Amino acid sequence: MPELPEVETTVAGLRPVLEGRRLTRVEPRRPDLRWPFPGDLRQRMTGAKITSLGRRAKYGLIETDRDDVMIFHLGMSGRWRIDPEEIEKHDHLLLETDDGHRLVLNDPRRFGSVDLVQKDSIDLYKPFVSMGPEPLSDAFDGKYLKAATRDRKAPIKQLLLDQRTVAGLGNIYVCEALHMSGISPRKAGGRISRPKYNRLVDSVKQVLTAAIAAGGSSLRDFAQPDGELGYFAKDWLVYGREGEVCHCGAVIKRRVDSGRSTFYCSRCQK
Repeated sequence: MPELPEVETTVAGLRPVLEGRRLTRVEPRRPDLRWPFPGDLRQRMTGAKITSLGRRAKYGLIETDRDDVMIFHLGMSGRWRIDPEEIEKHDHLLLETDDGHRLVLNDPRRFGSVDLVQKDSIDLYKPFVSMGPEPLSDAFDGKYLKAATRDRKAPIKQLLLDQRTVAGLGNIYVCEALHMSGISPRKAGGRISRPKYNRLVDSVKQVLTAAIAAGGSSLRDFAQPDGELGYFAKDWLVYGREGEVCHCGAVIKRRVDSGRSTFYCSRCQK
């Protein structure tokens, strides 16, 4: 599943093509993805000028001069394609701009979504209501994380994946950040010291920043809008490396928690 760096990379790729342009064509090519397209999507977005693009957690935001915000989620396999030579079977939403660019949202598994909300009510959008701070923001620091997990018995990995604790973190980058900070994924959140939380927060920011710079990690169907594949996967320290040797000399292990694979080093991470 595309995570925060992949969405950030996607938004960055769309920005030069969409920002400041007017949409001349908006065409949903099927009734739904994970849930139905907004019934008035074509009406509200056709003729609108794109004023800015951004991201909240794992959602992309496309704002218009009509104060509408189109919110997209890439689901398991979604990606935007810019100026494709042909429209494919799984290109489910088509946009055209006033300077002749064509963009399509491709999603073979259809776990993605597209919604349309007013800008002044975006904080009331259901997935955003209870979200924690952005992990790359100043609001996400050791003090906050210590307070958010005080007396919690749940494993720290589970707490970090909870969007109410911090917005947008996913399995790959949580595994990497926990390894980088030397914290066991199974350690209870309430038992982690403030200095270790400071180190964990620094690790989260470091791994996300590096992944964004590398264009994300290419898993299965994900690619950037220009078709390029992200190359951060080559820098993974533990994720996907079960049975390989950690830099400390121990063997990297894998366990399954709530349906997700957890990769870790029992020597490095306590």
